[in-house]
This record gives sequence, structure tokens and C-alpha cells, in this order.
Amino acid sequence: MRYEVTAKDPDTIDFAPKNEVEEVLQNVRTILSTAKGTVPLDRQFGLDGAIIDLPVTLAKAKLTNEIFQALKRYEPRVKVEKISFSGDISGQLTPKVEVSINGSE
Repeated sequence: MRYEVTAKDPDTIDFAPKNEVEEVLQNVRTILSTAKGTVPLDRQFGLDGAIIDLPVTLAKAKLTNEIFQALKRYEPRVKVEKISFSGDISGQLTPKVEVSINGSE
């Protein structure tokens, strides 16, 4: 089964997810919404904030790579199926990641 995940506010953390699927999807949201360098004991966790000033096409390419690498390292239970972006006139990009969970139907 495929799930669509986007970054959300960190105040939506559930410390006792009902099942493994919810836990994995929450982990993916956390990775997407964390800036690299902000986690004290693991400065590589999250996505690189230097992408913010790049042209949109270059930012999409670099952000796609960052997402693949971060999910491969920090949440190996998911397989990235598709990454798409939505944006607005101001240039704000919002990644939408479609994942499937290894070992689930």
C-alpha cells in the first residue's frame, strides 16, 4: 500500500502510535520537517536548509536527493515511490512524498 506524506508541524507528534504504519509515517514526517544541523546529537538528521535560496528547478533536484538519502538512512522501512512538489508564487516548495512500507501489504 502507498501512503502520501508531507511535512507537518512538530506539535502533531504521537508518542504511542497505534501501529507500525503510523509510526513509520510519523518518522517520515519528522525527517521532512527537520532542518539538518538542528538535532544536537545527530547534526546530519533532516534536510539541508541551504536549498532555500536556490532557483526552483535546482532546489527540486537537490531536495529530491536529500529526501531519498535521509529516508534511506533514517527510515529504511520505507521505499520512496514518488516525490512531487507543490509551490506558490513566492517560490515556497512543499515536497509530497509517496512511500510504501517494506513488509506491509
